[in-house]
Parts: sequence; structure tokens; C-alpha cells
Amino acid sequence: MAISIVLPRALHQYARGSNVVSLDEPCPTVADALASLGARLPAVTDRLLTEQGELRPHVNVFVGTESVRFLDGLETELADGSTLTIVPAVSGG
Repeated sequence: MAISIVLPRALHQYARGSNVVSLDEPCPTVADALASLGARLPAVTDRLLTEQGELRPHVNVFVGTESVRFLDGLETELADGSTLTIVPAVSGG
């Protein structure tokens, strides 16, 4: 089964207009899935990860309904058929 990555509208232009990217290769962790995404669409991961390979502060990644920030971060394990959802942080006052 594939891993699905749901992208926010702001990233569609860097993903050739796609809002969902399916990864058929094995991705045991979130880091592996993002690396696979980066191999296909480097401009997308440039906006998700810092130069040190960490999630940018304004980016939230969810596995199902759980934020990876409250799990094991980029080392969060993925099962076949998992869905990652990328959500930009929203703030204001």
C-alpha cells in the first residue's frame, strides 16, 4: 500500500499542481517519506525542512490525526496506507 501526503494549497505550485502525493516505495518513518517526497519534488521539502533537516517551525505534520511533534517527530513510524497531512501553522491576534 502507498503512503499518501496531503499538501496545503500553498505548496500545490511546487508539486506540479497536486494536492496529494502517493509514495509507493517503503517509507518506515516520516523522515523517509519526506526524503522520498524530496527526491520527487525538492521544492516542496525545501519549504518543509530546514537546512539541518528539521521541520520548520511554521510547518505541522500529522500522521492520521496526531501531530508528529507529540509523537516521535520525524522518526515517527508509518504503517502501510498511512496518510501524512502537511498543515501550515496559523497565528494571529
